[in-house]
This record gives sequence, C-alpha cells and structure tokens, in this order.
Amino acid sequence: MDEPLNFRQYQELSSRSDHAKGRGLKAIMVPLLGLAGEAGSLLSEYKKWLREGDRYKPFTDQVSEEIGDILWYLANIADKAGLDLQDIAEENLAKLQDRWGSTSDPSTQLFPTTHDRYDSHFPENERLPTILRVTFRPVEHNGRMKLEISREGQPFGDPLTDNSHVDDGYRFHDVFHLTMAILLGWSPIVRRLMKVKRKTIPQVDEVEDGARAAATEEAITALAFGYARDYSLFKGATSVEYELLRAIKLTTRSFEVRDKSYRDWEEAILAAFGVWRQMIENNGGVFVGDASRRLVAYEALPDGA
Repeated sequence: MDEPLNFRQYQELSSRSDHAKGRGLKAIMVPLLGLAGEAGSLLSEYKKWLREGDRYKPFTDQVSEEIGDILWYLANIADKAGLDLQDIAEENLAKLQDRWGSTSDPSTQLFPTTHDRYDSHFPENERLPTILRVTFRPVEHNGRMKLEISREGQPFGDPLTDNSHVDDGYRFHDVFHLTMAILLGWSPIVRRLMKVKRKTIPQVDEVEDGARAAATEEAITALAFGYARDYSLFKGATSVEYELLRAIKLTTRSFEVRDKSYRDWEEAILAAFGVWRQMIENNGGVFVGDASRRLVAYEALPDGA
C-alpha cells in the first residue's frame, strides 16, 4: 500500500483471514488462546537469544513475525468485542500522556493540564492560601503526647495521635492535605480548617467544599498511606503504583479536581510523602508550601521549640 496503514485499516483487512467468525464463546476463545500461544513463542525467541547471543541469527526476523501474529490476534479480539483498534490505540496514548506526560512542557501533552486553583474568581477570603507555613509540634495534652498543628500561632485542627495500635506516623497526615492544597489547588479539609469555603455560591460550598468532598479527601489520604507503608513511604521512589492513581481518579471524578492528570496526582503524592517522612523522622517540623513555585518542603523546628 502507498499510504501508511493505520490500526483501523489493519483490523478491517486482517478480519478477512478470520476462520472462527462470530461473537460466541468458541469464537472469542480461539484468538485468546492464540494470543497466549504467540506470547509464549515470543518468550521462546528471547530465551534462545539469551542462551545463544549474537550467534542466533534469526532472532530479529522471528521476533518481528511473533509480534505480527500477536497483533493479528489483538485485532481479532477487538473485532469480536465490537471495539475499534484505532480508538484503543489513541485512548491508550492519551492514558500514557496523562500518566507520564511532562507537566512542565505543555507542548508535549495531548491534553495539557492547567494549574487552575479552582477559586481564582472567588473573593480573596474564599481562596486557599498559595503560601503556607504550618508547624507540627509534639506536646503533652491531658497527660498524653499528642501532635499540635498550628499556623501563624493559631491552632490548625485538634491535637492528634496516630489513632493506631502502633506508632506509624499517621498523625502527620495533614501534610497530605496541605500538599494537595498547594500543588493541586484542592483540599476541602484545608478549606474547612482555614475557613475559606466558597459560600458565595451555595452549590459550590455544598458540593465541592462540603462533607462528601471532605470524606473523599480523607479516604484518599488513608488509601495513599496504606500503599505508602508497603513502599517505605515512597522513599527513593520516582513513581507511584498505577492502581493507586486509578483509584484516586475514580474516587474524585465527581469533583472539580477530576481534571488533574495521573502525573499531577503522582507528583503531589511523592512530594507529600517526602515531607511526611521527615516529619516522622524528626517527630515534627514545619511544612512549607508555595503554589507559585509548585514547591512543598520540610523545615526543622526552631531550636528550643
């Protein structure tokens, strides 16, 4: 063919060689089993290459043939499922862009993410702060050690413990809420604590800043912490499990923050746990956030604090 072949054309042309047409169980099992077999054949080629090295001359041609057979079975499965391989390919690229695309270079994105604060058109007293310094300090409270959180000398919520049978550092979880407020421009919890709910539009106040949104944010925080504990609180990590990001996106699809990409969430999670780990290691400190610089950081408590 003179023109490059796209996936849609390939699917239509390859379907002409299908000898198990239909959409019943038998018809779909044939390409599924074929796909499994060809994947095994591809692995076998790599096994030969690992064993023989460059002495195995047919390697490149054989791998190309196996990939071609896999493509045929994929197209056949899509056809029998009533799906368009071209649409699948484009949707997959969009997901990859959402997951891995560079937020610092909008020209490389299929769907560039804006860093809208969601409240820029509201009165100043209904906007999340863009610069934050919040102190986390251990104190004795009614005979028990608790964590006191304050901003500009004023309490930021109630004194906290881990609410756990073990000391796992969850008492510092407000770092996560603060990070979301700075990097995502979204945190119903921070809005409530700082009394900046968007009351001038009652529906926004009820839906975006209300109890359901706050409960969702708390659930996301607990979920992220659950994952993080299995990965040393993401120490040294440059990425986050896709399952966690997908769960967050599904959970937030009813709220304004649904426009944030997988990568936006990943950056926020990694940044939050970077500060969170230091809070645990030092039993307190100061959270520093600057939205204009897209920065969250840790500072030690002042001497004698």
